[in-house]
Amino acid sequence: MGQGVGFGKVILFNEHFVVYGIPAIASAIGAKTTATVERSAGSGVELKDARPESPGYKAEKLGQQKESFDILLKFMNIDTQHNHYNITLEGDLLAASGVGASAASCAAIARAFSQELHLNFSDERVNEVAYEGEKGYHGTPSGIDNTAATYGGLIWYRRDGSAQLMERMRLRKPVEIVMGNTGKVADTKIVVAGVRERKEREPEKYERLFQNADQLARNARKQLEDFNLEKVGAYMNENHRLLQEIGVSSPELDALVKLARDTGAVGAKLTGTGRGGYMVALTPGRELQDRVAKEIDRHGSQTLRTVIGI
Repeated sequence: MGQGVGFGKVILFNEHFVVYGIPAIASAIGAKTTATVERSAGSGVELKDARPESPGYKAEKLGQQKESFDILLKFMNIDTQHNHYNITLEGDLLAASGVGASAASCAAIARAFSQELHLNFSDERVNEVAYEGEKGYHGTPSGIDNTAATYGGLIWYRRDGSAQLMERMRLRKPVEIVMGNTGKVADTKIVVAGVRERKEREPEKYERLFQNADQLARNARKQLEDFNLEKVGAYMNENHRLLQEIGVSSPELDALVKLARDTGAVGAKLTGTGRGGYMVALTPGRELQDRVAKEIDRHGSQTLRTVIGI
């Protein structure tokens, strides 16, 4: 039996902008997806998805999951004509929009096949496989989700044409965050296509927004490295405003972001696809994390308490 793991993620800066070569900052989180693969006689594949989920997520994503899985098998050159494989997905990462659930499953599956078939995949190869699998969910993925899912840690990420440029970042110590789930499932392909259409319609406006997002990420990186969390929080707030301007937020996300800030979070923004899914609040210290999480819970939204910089 082969086993594999993929980390959940939070994007701290510049989801969507990263598709166009703008730098982004992401971090793995403590929650992860696990995969097991067992080979037996026969042919074909059976996938059991036992991950916890945001209601309706797995049903909504079923077609994309199948497309992704077919891409993964073909890319890894897995022989399903002369072997039968049972694959099981589990773990404590909620299958939901905004936490890198699809990328975590792709990375976990790649590692599980590598172990079961003695393929000796390096992390770089796992990342390549996961990126291909993400195409089933996202069409043209940014590459940031699969990179965080594969490598873990805090990551500075930028695309340069087909190249994926990653640098590891370090925090002085892990920092508590709260992620609040709107409960809405977003279709990444549709949201990404919407940004592209609006960009083509209003090129001057989007050029200005993209320049602002580029500089913001560079400023935020310096403040993260200096561990100036108040400044980091202020930049998160500004990043949320830019994401609102490109049309990927939603009333539900905006309400949770405001609630977190009003409760004391040093910064808060949507994270991931947007139009649903999760927001993230920077809440250094267990006391502040608990206070913000409890307030979001009282609002009726599901929360995830975790840390960045692990």
